[in-house]
Amino acid sequence: MRGYYLRYLQVLLRFLPVAIALLRDRRRFLLFGPPRRVPTSVHRDRARRITETMLELGPAFIKVGQVLSTRPDVVPPVYVEEFATLQDEVPEDAGGDPLTVVEDEFADSLDLETLEPVAGGSLAFVYTVEYEDDRIALKVRRPGLVSVIERDLRVIRGLVPLLAVFADERQQYSLENVADDFEEIILEELDFAREADIMAEIRDNFADDDRIVVPEPYEELCSERVVAMEYVEGRKITDDEALAAAGVGATEMATLIARTYLKMGLVDGVFHADPHPGNLAVTDRGRLVIYDFGMSQRLTSQEQEDITSLYRALVRRDVDNLLNTLIALEVLDPSVDRVAARRVLELVIENLEGRSEITWQAIITELLSRLQDFPFRIPPNVMLLVRAGTVGEGVCRSLDPEFDFIAVTRSFLIDHGFIESEIEQLLEDVRADLRRSAPVVAGLPARADAVLGQLESGELVVRTDPLETPAGGDPGTGYAVITGALLVTAAVLTFHAQPYELATLAGAVVTFVQYLRSRRAR
Repeated sequence: MRGYYLRYLQVLLRFLPVAIALLRDRRRFLLFGPPRRVPTSVHRDRARRITETMLELGPAFIKVGQVLSTRPDVVPPVYVEEFATLQDEVPEDAGGDPLTVVEDEFADSLDLETLEPVAGGSLAFVYTVEYEDDRIALKVRRPGLVSVIERDLRVIRGLVPLLAVFADERQQYSLENVADDFEEIILEELDFAREADIMAEIRDNFADDDRIVVPEPYEELCSERVVAMEYVEGRKITDDEALAAAGVGATEMATLIARTYLKMGLVDGVFHADPHPGNLAVTDRGRLVIYDFGMSQRLTSQEQEDITSLYRALVRRDVDNLLNTLIALEVLDPSVDRVAARRVLELVIENLEGRSEITWQAIITELLSRLQDFPFRIPPNVMLLVRAGTVGEGVCRSLDPEFDFIAVTRSFLIDHGFIESEIEQLLEDVRADLRRSAPVVAGLPARADAVLGQLESGELVVRTDPLETPAGGDPGTGYAVITGALLVTAAVLTFHAQPYELATLAGAVVTFVQYLRSRRAR
């Protein structure tokens, strides 16, 4: 416990200057005084200082920063942007030498003389080695890392109540669950046996697609500390020369990436959530290679259905379904003021439709920024899918600046039967209108008979204020009434087996022409 308290004090002191600055924004003299108006440039400088502090504090805080980069419900947008730089900037000296793990695990089963280092990160190091006449890759977790991260997660959990005291009501709603979210995501990423299982599952899901390459894991060599897999060579996905050499256009590759990740999330229910350029490559034959499945997730069938509804509602600008889906996904609390929330979502759609270019990033930013007045949070699975969408779109647009992620998403949803084509949707809307109006139309004869009976018996009296009318009355009014009655009658007769409605419709046309003539005569 002594180590925990020392670490807690160290972390507290490192973040204290920024904490004081943020508190002074609310009250100039901490406990009293007016709030301060701080320019965006100052917030950006603070975000950089926090980012540097996270890097210095080690892997757990780096991962926390990465998670916060997708949590606009917890931190403001300028901090989200800066924390996103943590995706690639990770130290390589934390947690000990992973070579000791290789020696401990494979001293008797692998020729370690053939071992070669490839890359390193905050959690693991990657080597290649000879195995059964093939060269394979080993992703090795740094030794001693789990205990260090578990201690730091306890520190973070201990800091959350302190942060909640100074947070506003909206942020408190998210902070209540944020420590659990961090712990779930980070500890799952440390479980390399889980990573190997998910990688194998995703590989099976793309077994029939020769455009996608997922390395095959060697189950007999995998463990909680090591993922042993097929070594697949590829060049960085954003390398223009690599794409040109493989004969693949930038737009073609961007479309392949988008549809691949949509399939993982919406069709398969298990997805790779870290599609940054370092984890995507292209082979000499133009195939897409996906690496590093540590940040991956499985969805329940209900989550998969709800997230599909979210994509469908956004693509179709369906405000009612969007609201229902956000509540089903627990982004919005079920007790939310639905009228107010619907009004805000309508504003989101209106703002997006007014833009010349709509991106997935713009949709998410607009949506979450508009929900700031409501208690909302982003559950881990939703957060990872949002992250996969935004990061993946960023890669696609780095390949093709004009890439339309929304158009590709719409096409994917149509191809897989999640939404109808425009013509099919129009026909479905017409059918829905007819289904809703049929009971009303069917009841019109009975209602008309009742009204006429009341008129005949004198039970129904219509009182009007006297108006100045032309001498001899206004025949146009009579023609208008008769035309309307004939049109209603024609609508009712459409349900009759004989085409009586045609004669009635012809009569309506005649009386309408008489109506027009009477108006011109005036």
